[in-house]
Amino acid sequence: MRQAMQKSYSGDEFGVVLEIIRNHRANALVSVNVEHMLTNWEIGGYLSAKIKHEGWGKSTIDNLVDYIHTRAPSERGYGRSNLYSMVAVYDEFTSPDFTALVARYGNRIVQPLAGQFEGKVIQPVTGQIADLPDLQPRAAQIIPMPDVLALTTFTNIVEILNRTRTAHERLFYIVYAFRERLKKMELRRCLVNDTYSSLLGGDKKNFSKALVASYPDSPVLFRDSAFVDFLNLPEKHSEKRLRRGIVSNMKDFILSIGKDFLFVGEEFPVKVGGTEFNIDLLFFHRRLQCLVAFELKARNFKPSDMGQLEFYLEALDRDVKMVNENPSVGVLLCKNADRSVVEYALSRSMSPAMVAEYKRLMIPKDVLQETYDRYIGMGESKGGAQ
Repeated sequence: MRQAMQKSYSGDEFGVVLEIIRNHRANALVSVNVEHMLTNWEIGGYLSAKIKHEGWGKSTIDNLVDYIHTRAPSERGYGRSNLYSMVAVYDEFTSPDFTALVARYGNRIVQPLAGQFEGKVIQPVTGQIADLPDLQPRAAQIIPMPDVLALTTFTNIVEILNRTRTAHERLFYIVYAFRERLKKMELRRCLVNDTYSSLLGGDKKNFSKALVASYPDSPVLFRDSAFVDFLNLPEKHSEKRLRRGIVSNMKDFILSIGKDFLFVGEEFPVKVGGTEFNIDLLFFHRRLQCLVAFELKARNFKPSDMGQLEFYLEALDRDVKMVNENPSVGVLLCKNADRSVVEYALSRSMSPAMVAEYKRLMIPKDVLQETYDRYIGMGESKGGAQ
């Protein structure tokens, strides 16, 4: 009888309890981060005013460090270097350039994105800081913290500040770190490899029309250059060495192409007729809900390469793709690619495909603004990262 009663309860009913636990845990993590950011922001604002108007210097800051350690020995993170970082963060993110960007993009970023955390709905950060009187800056001259800073950690904010030069870059990396849930070392790699330029730059002529039509967000989800410096490849190397190096360093490779990629397999077999063919690397893209085939070429791009890639996509869509999944995407990853040749090769392609290079490619900053606007505003229509 007791066993029969237990079977009457559904997993969905029990799942409600687990959902409550997860949602409140997410809220707690966000609240802790907001409090930590506000603490450092207020300290930075207070010290900034003292340094600028009352002549506080290195010796005074050292005395402050000793004072904190003596009276609150359990407190950590308030050494001289960290205190100066708080001042630098406060000064930079109250600058006219950054303030103007926040005025332009702030609501578009914080409102759609801050209500998402690991896929669980939480209370938005925006408004909380201003609405809670006990969180208000204690000194009248301290400017309130922009809500957007609470989207990532203070450690990430300092990393961004130290490795970028413009307000546009800083706002981009704050949003990028939030959307991709980057930790410090992951973010540092993105900063060193200039993800800002790689992800946003150019007119994306290396994307087929079918790819952009099927997946409008693909220009900001798929990078046109992958950074594989971690493979230590010699100038002359084989596709086999390239493939094995990627598989052996899969975490770094996925970080270089985008965190929504899930690795499926190496030399993935597809059988057509009586012949078996092998796809170099096969991934699944979580956000786009589709298979992504990578074909590797340790040489310059050739137009004939597209025929092979499109053949693989057809095989995947016919025989591998699940009914609920979207059409497969192909990425031709090569050593070098002449942009004109790529554009011609893709101009009549009916497959969602692109050509990318596995080397660093610097892109002029003056071509970034239009795509920047689109990237920052992605959460407005999509509801943030899924």
